[in-house]
Amino acid sequence: MLNSKIRILFVCIICGLLFWNISIAGDKKEEMAAESAKAWLTIIDDGKYAESWESAADYFKSAVSKEQWKDMLSSFRKPLGKVMKRKIKSKEYRTTLPGTPDGEYVVVQYETSFSNKKYAIETITPMLDKDGKWRVSGYFIK
Repeated sequence: MLNSKIRILFVCIICGLLFWNISIAGDKKEEMAAESAKAWLTIIDDGKYAESWESAADYFKSAVSKEQWKDMLSSFRKPLGKVMKRKIKSKEYRTTLPGTPDGEYVVVQYETSFSNKKYAIETITPMLDKDGKWRVSGYFIK
């Protein structure tokens, strides 16, 4: 009886450690992806739209041409003006997203204030690209 209780306790400890390690790995991925998103947003904030396309994920570049991307940002991002304040609202590691191939993604949301729009939600989705680097695969402002 005591031996079976020790086995159960041992199994519980092992399971706890496994879940803890998975959680830490997910947190690290979220942090790395968030750093990538922040760096990419800096490029956008500086008005370097072509450079943002060049540094995006292969999936992103296959979905929109560099010229289309520059035109889209000029029409929907540029009128918002300068970023006054931006803070992370959430970040979530995912392996599936609607309309995208399975992979590793982190959906990062920012609460952002622009000079011409006081409150917006920016959603940036870095993905783990084929070369093992986190690159942006999606960007939306609401």
